[in-house]
Amino acid sequence: MSIIPQVNQPSGSLKINLFSFGFKHGQPDADMVWDVRFLPNPYWDEGLKSFTGLDERISRYVLDNEKGGKFLELLDPLVLFLAQSFSDSNREEVRLAIGCTGGKHRSVAVTVHLARLLSVNGLQIEVSHRDITKD
Repeated sequence: MSIIPQVNQPSGSLKINLFSFGFKHGQPDADMVWDVRFLPNPYWDEGLKSFTGLDERISRYVLDNEKGGKFLELLDPLVLFLAQSFSDSNREEVRLAIGCTGGKHRSVAVTVHLARLLSVNGLQIEVSHRDITKD
């Protein structure tokens, strides 16, 4: 996984609602949506299929590879820049959604990663996984 960059403490009281979802269950209402269906899919591995992106094995499968590493290398600074910018412009709330096919594996792993990133940077976050229990 990527090294988590640090940013200045946000100046406002921005709340970031960060959530995962599955495209097959419909698009969510969000300010920004990232589609992560290009990342390796543990659904096709019988040994991993029953787990979710909350499990470290799934997170490693999805993110600890060339494509996942490059994605986080680009996404982490972008998310921190956006959070800082929204905070500086006195935005009170932002809804960021991360989607994969079913909402159980890839989107959850990326959401957990971003939650850690935002938390260590002192941002107020709320995390949910809309479709994690759906088939």
